[in-house]
Amino acid sequence: METQEQVINRLRKSFQSGVTLPMEFRLAQLEALQDLLQENEQQILDALHKDLAKPSFEAVLSEIDMVVNDLCYTISNLPKWMQPDHVAKNLATKLDDCFVRREPLGVVLIIGAWNYPLQLVLLPLVGAIAAGNCAILKPSEISQATEQLLSELVPKYLSQACYAVTCGGAENTKKLLENRFDHIFYTGSQRVARNILQAAAVHLTPVTLELGGKCPCLVYGQLDMRAAGRRLVWAKFFNAGQSCVAPDYVLCTPQTLKELLPAVQEALEAFYGVQPEKSPDLGRIVTDRHWSRLMEMLAKSEGKVEIGGESNREEKYIAPTVVVNVKDSDVLMQEEIFGPILPILTIESLEEAINFINNRDKPLALYVFSDDTQTVTTVLESTSSGGFCSNDGIVHMCLPGLPFGGVGASGMGSYHGRWGFETFSHRRACMLRGWGLERINVLRYPPYKDSNLGWLRWATMEKKKTWRGCSVM
Repeated sequence: METQEQVINRLRKSFQSGVTLPMEFRLAQLEALQDLLQENEQQILDALHKDLAKPSFEAVLSEIDMVVNDLCYTISNLPKWMQPDHVAKNLATKLDDCFVRREPLGVVLIIGAWNYPLQLVLLPLVGAIAAGNCAILKPSEISQATEQLLSELVPKYLSQACYAVTCGGAENTKKLLENRFDHIFYTGSQRVARNILQAAAVHLTPVTLELGGKCPCLVYGQLDMRAAGRRLVWAKFFNAGQSCVAPDYVLCTPQTLKELLPAVQEALEAFYGVQPEKSPDLGRIVTDRHWSRLMEMLAKSEGKVEIGGESNREEKYIAPTVVVNVKDSDVLMQEEIFGPILPILTIESLEEAINFINNRDKPLALYVFSDDTQTVTTVLESTSSGGFCSNDGIVHMCLPGLPFGGVGASGMGSYHGRWGFETFSHRRACMLRGWGLERINVLRYPPYKDSNLGWLRWATMEKKKTWRGCSVM
């Protein structure tokens, strides 16, 4: 059995051979990845159900179809993305060929997370393949069934010379990070991300971090409360709340709260019935440890459980739970919940809500439910977040044309669609010059003359342009 170092060296040798560079190779691997998903759909669904009791409907949407959609988008656009981007030139470079060329980075490491154990490994891989890299995949050991399935399927469908899967726990990952990679792509917690950064710093390896955070949902003003309740409930309790972009808490006025709670209750009963534990459409918490953490948070909260609260340790079940009268100092507001518990805090004004959001770490996603366009625009322009969506939740991450990623504490870098291709590419500045015009080039050679400097400045400086009466560079 190969050691980690041997696997990395083997992949690096493959990369250096140039095998991943041709567009034909990249497209063939992307199509093979598409075959992997389509030909093994039932095995994938079984593994995801074993790991998280994930309903097939949710698994198809969020794990399989999201990756297939990204694959189709990438395959269709890759020939265009690989073309060089020619840039504007000045007088001194008029006869030169000046362009930006996308080149692969080399051997990259992709570390996935357990909450979407297939998608969060394969979606970054789409960008890595498209950009022409070799890759080592490290699925989460917490979702064991999916980890095992990936380790079996990837070598069957993708080039074993260029792509590999490594399994194991935290110690295995720690040893893996001692090796030099050309890029590390990590999805997971902020705590582990700090360790990733420290390990990457040793080799000056660039890093993409897809983290989480407490994503706010502001419900404000007049709106269709019934629709708002359904969309909020779906976004929050999809995958049993174990989504980094799930609404982590709600901000609303006391009056809105009175209208929202019945709408949420109605949506929960419509979706999962009066006994959610028996619903086949509600997932489970991934491990006993994660279940205990959530129940401990709920027990320590000083808020009032208005809806739900029931649980079953043996089944790793927690009912969709809504907690009201929550203060900003409550235990539920100290870290990302990552489970089916939704705290609701009341505010008196839009300004108070914006200040509340801005006084905390920048979230991965921010949601505003309102019929008032000005309210949505004000929040959008007055806050910062990885992504923003009005009048719905989590759906923005399904569009491959939009970059997906965090800002500040919620992450760095982005992917999906072309953004993944760019993340795993080096943008190389290229200038191809000929031997002509040497009589002009002598202006820059010693001995220096003030007259030559004047001509050079005229030929190389950007010219001022006027915009609405203002002079700009």
